[in-house]
Amino acid sequence: MSNEKISLEHGAGGKAMMNLIKDIFLEEIEKGKELGEVGLSDLDDGAALKIGNENIIFTTDSHTIQPIFFPGGDIGRLAVAGTVNDMAVMGGKPLAMSAAVVMSEGFPTESLGKVVRSMNGTADEAGVSLVTGDTKVMDKGSLDDIIVTTTGIGIAKKPISDHGLNPGDKIVVTGNIGNHETSIISEREGIDVESPIESDVAPIWKTIEAGLEVGGITAMKDPTRGGVSGVLNEIADKSNVGIVLFEDKFPVSKSVNGICEMLGIDPLNLTNEGIAIIGVEADKGNDVLEAIRNTKYGKNAEIIGEAVEEDNGKVMLKTAIGGRRLVRANVGAPTPRIC
Repeated sequence: MSNEKISLEHGAGGKAMMNLIKDIFLEEIEKGKELGEVGLSDLDDGAALKIGNENIIFTTDSHTIQPIFFPGGDIGRLAVAGTVNDMAVMGGKPLAMSAAVVMSEGFPTESLGKVVRSMNGTADEAGVSLVTGDTKVMDKGSLDDIIVTTTGIGIAKKPISDHGLNPGDKIVVTGNIGNHETSIISEREGIDVESPIESDVAPIWKTIEAGLEVGGITAMKDPTRGGVSGVLNEIADKSNVGIVLFEDKFPVSKSVNGICEMLGIDPLNLTNEGIAIIGVEADKGNDVLEAIRNTKYGKNAEIIGEAVEEDNGKVMLKTAIGGRRLVRANVGAPTPRIC
């Protein structure tokens, strides 16, 4: 891809971004530096580093969402929750975070104060400490408002990867699908809906912890860029299993469905910022589901499918009317600057 130019698709979490990472980053960064069970070449939500008897979870993420204030949240809450959730789906209890903030000259200090207060409130909710950071200012016009980069360190009894799914495992989604991206679309385009849609952005460690305490979890990932379809295709491919989904089990609100029907968007392709996809051993599936439903952000959790031996690397959907169709991962994403 030496003659190719970077496009918005390369940052959207779909196939284009994965190909970019594999063709550039994995080719250029020296191999053999992994220090634990999960490293750069695994392309997971972070790394699992073995230090003595401890498993340290380490992850980082940049946030460029536009607008920076949106229904249900803002870039500050997004930055902290996003990094907490990347640690959580690797089985990591969040311990500490850093935050690097890059602003445009002329950015209002009042807005910065709101963002920082939101970061602090979300960190308190997640039980994580913001311990260090960095601040930069760029020339006016060279940057839209503000970019926030957060890095997190957590600790895990046993790291959970996104490639441990086995035939027979149940697929759990911990909450409603599609709220984050449809809230941004509605805000940007001024779309009126009967029931306002708020982003699901939230730190979900407590939800994940409840499931881990039950046991039987084999794989996890949060369906941010690329959505549920992208995450499930990645899990199926890495785990060398097929996945069958049940359309009538998807937790999608009427308002989100309405936006999707209006714009011709599949809810499975939408970015989410407060849910996780979890693979669970069959005999523990209902117990994990019940434990998750008893948490603040897990009330709408559902078992939406299962892993199968056939159709390795593929995700199939059983429709509500009895048909079947292949669920493909997006090349890009329906909406740019979504997280």
